[in-house]
Amino acid sequence: AAFPQMHGSSGINAEYGDMIGTIDLAKLELSESEKTLIKTDVDDLINFSHLISKNDGQAVDELELSLLHATEGTKKKETDISTTALSKVYQLTGFSDPIYAEAYINVNQYDIVLDVLVVNQTPDTLQNLTLELATLGDLKLVDKPSPITLAGNDFCNTKAQVKVASTETGIIFGNIVYDVSGVSGDRSCVVLNDIHIDIMDYIVPASCSDTEFRKMWAEFEWENKVSVQTNITDMNSYLDHILGCTNMKCLTPKQALLGDCGFLAANMYAKSVFGEDALANISIEKLPDTGALSGHIRIRAKSQGMALSLGDKITLSQKKEAGA
Repeated sequence: AAFPQMHGSSGINAEYGDMIGTIDLAKLELSESEKTLIKTDVDDLINFSHLISKNDGQAVDELELSLLHATEGTKKKETDISTTALSKVYQLTGFSDPIYAEAYINVNQYDIVLDVLVVNQTPDTLQNLTLELATLGDLKLVDKPSPITLAGNDFCNTKAQVKVASTETGIIFGNIVYDVSGVSGDRSCVVLNDIHIDIMDYIVPASCSDTEFRKMWAEFEWENKVSVQTNITDMNSYLDHILGCTNMKCLTPKQALLGDCGFLAANMYAKSVFGEDALANISIEKLPDTGALSGHIRIRAKSQGMALSLGDKITLSQKKEAGA
């Protein structure tokens, strides 16, 4: 192959310099239309996509937005933890305990399954580690977890099943006992936090006629009277608040609740998955001098546990609402 003849370094530098100069001059030569074209005004807004919040109503360039989606992907919307599975996770021990435990509560109508995560936070091997549970209320422990051996800084999952017989506030409590490998003496014990079963998982809104309501109201012997203590000043808003926290249905027609007369009375009804009926009557008035609500809620049920559980739920919801 023939190679081009080289004329020395001085000749090459001269030719390269002429070529670069020609390119620079071509770039600098602009047409009259390009000279007068204004791409961005002095006071135009510059959008920095990384500094713009997703909730802001500012205008975003479509090209910038598409590039942002292509590079970052579509992000999931933030959800309330109380509506997710995390709301069913209960911490059973402290972070400083030798064993950390938390339970996920899976409610399946008549059964409650506890999926317990057990973490060994010590470097020692724990033998015969047993999750000992007991129940208070109308609950019955069906499956007892088997003893396990847990290596140092290891973790495992164990399950326990609890049978529910009625709508009553139930409590699951217990402890974790274990032996440390190579250490003689009494078994170690870690006491667990109590788990309170939410009765709202078993109560659903229901309907009945006025005749049936009055008949059951006369027959049911257990009554729980709860005083109204709230920061809500609107009577209909307070009624909606009580209906939401108790899963009950208002039997009084909406037409009867319209208007502003300073007094409100309504009947509520709910039924449990076990066939238990729950009746409630709310009677409140708006005090003319302070504007606060005063009155009481009467709950009637066939069983004592049902009446007490609903009363505790209303009292707790009033405390949370007042604290907010």
